[in-house]
Amino acid sequence: MRFRSGLYIGVFGLVVVLLGGWYFTLAITFLTYVALLELFRMAEFTGIKPATKTTLISCAILIISTYLEVRGILDREISSSILPISSIVICTWLLFQPKPGKIADIATSIFGLFYLGFLPSYWVRLRELEVFSHSSSFINWYSLNIDSLSGLSITLMTCLLIVSSDIGSYFIGKKYGKNSLSAISPGKTIEGLFGGVACSILTGILFAVVLDFGFPVIIGFVFGTLVSLMALVGDLIESMMKRDAKLKDSGDLLPGHGGMLDRIDSYIFIPSIIYCLIMISNYYKLI
Repeated sequence: MRFRSGLYIGVFGLVVVLLGGWYFTLAITFLTYVALLELFRMAEFTGIKPATKTTLISCAILIISTYLEVRGILDREISSSILPISSIVICTWLLFQPKPGKIADIATSIFGLFYLGFLPSYWVRLRELEVFSHSSSFINWYSLNIDSLSGLSITLMTCLLIVSSDIGSYFIGKKYGKNSLSAISPGKTIEGLFGGVACSILTGILFAVVLDFGFPVIIGFVFGTLVSLMALVGDLIESMMKRDAKLKDSGDLLPGHGGMLDRIDSYIFIPSIIYCLIMISNYYKLI
């Protein structure tokens, strides 16, 4: 059941990444919507009462407005104002409830907006990256004509780096893991960490070579290391929240995998890091 669920999730992810556009944007919106419900459910187990509906709507608007911005439909200044305005709306909503919100209610709601609204919106930015290198480096993957610096190629690379990191850390940790990495998640080991980083680096170098990046070893090393470490951070942060709520999983939506947040926690922090790296690398002509 776990394998089948994982396969379905992987196929779904691959399809929406390939389709891009509104399909990808709405998929990100749906996934984060479900994950945010699970996050606030965990918060409620600790006695916190976040502004659930207001934050859910705000996150959806934030992600969709990001797509409209990168497509040139919405002005950048308007799109950038949605995050602070949403924060004000959330605080105001909590202020006028029959029982006024507490600091923890406000903090959790704003965290939810940032964690599952602002940060995932960078997946949209990454996928919609315009090609800024019109060299002859085109790769025909089943007639897709993927440019080495298109949003599609970068998004696929990022997702596969995360997957390779997960696979490496799982198998290396299972076989050689002896030293616990963190009390937050006792099952994770230092050996597994190195295994995940190594697999991610190797995948990054392979992609850098195939996509004809300049300095492929350096690019692969930097991208692979950062992706693996940020995936681990995302996983540990969610484990920390589950530990606080005294829950094993964030939900039971996905058989064998727990909740949606359990499945996407490794993917939350990474797109913003990769997006910034791409911008910096392109500015200095490293790729």
